[in-house]
Amino acid sequence: MKLTSFRTSILVAAMLSALAPGIASAGLFDDDEARKAILDLRAKLDAVNVRVDKTNDAKVDKSTALDLANENEQLRSEIAKLRGQIEVLANDIANTQRRQQDFYVDLDNRMRKLEPKRMTVDGKDAVVEVNEQRAFDNAMALFKDGDYKNAAPAFSSFMTAYPQSAYMGSAQYWLGNSYYAQRDCKSTISAMQQLVKTYPDHPKAPDAMLNIAGCYTELKEKVASKKTLETLISQYPGTEAAQAAKNRLSSLK
Repeated sequence: MKLTSFRTSILVAAMLSALAPGIASAGLFDDDEARKAILDLRAKLDAVNVRVDKTNDAKVDKSTALDLANENEQLRSEIAKLRGQIEVLANDIANTQRRQQDFYVDLDNRMRKLEPKRMTVDGKDAVVEVNEQRAFDNAMALFKDGDYKNAAPAFSSFMTAYPQSAYMGSAQYWLGNSYYAQRDCKSTISAMQQLVKTYPDHPKAPDAMLNIAGCYTELKEKVASKKTLETLISQYPGTEAAQAAKNRLSSLK
C-alpha cells in the first residue's frame, strides 16, 4: 500500500511537470491567480512526498500497522484531490487557450477588414483604403437617395481627403451631376469641364461633355452648346454620347 501511494505521488508530480510548460506557453504565468494555483499545488505535493517518505522509513510493527494504513489512506485521498485540482486547472488552461485563439482569429479578421483592397475602379486596377471606399459610398448613397444638396459637398469633401484616389474621376462626375440635379448649370459646367480636362480617358467623359452642352442650352448659349457637341463627336466617336450629340446638333440647326 505504501509503495502504491509513493508511485501515485510520483505520477502527480509528473502530471504537474508536464502541465507547467503548457501553462507557460499559454501565457498564464502573467496571471496572478494561475501562478498562485501552481505554487499552492507544488507546496501541497511537496508536503505529501515528505509524509510518504516518513511512512516508508518508519519501522512497521503490529502496534502501528493500523495507524500506517490510515495514514496511507489519507495520503491517497489527498493525492486524489490534488489530481482533481490539476485536472480542473488543465481544463481552465485549455479553455483560456481556446479563448485566446478565438480572440486572435477575431482580431485578424478585424485587421483584414481595415486593410486596403485591390479592386477594379473605372476599368483600372486600384488599391482602395477602407475609409476611402466608405466615404465614396456614403456620397453615392446621398445622390441615389435624391439628397443632391448634401451629395455635392460630400463628393467635394471626398476629393479633398483623397486626391490620389482611383475614384477621383467618378467623384468629379457625380459632383457635376449633383449640381445638375439642382439645376445649378454654372457649377455643373465647371465640374464637368474639370473632369474632361483632368481625366479625358474616363468612361464618363463623353457623358460629361453631353451634360455641359445641355447646360449651355439651358443658359441660352447656343453657340457654346453647339461647339461642345461637335467636340464631343470628334473626341469620342462611336460612343452613345456622340450619337446623342449628333441628334442634338440636328435640333439646334
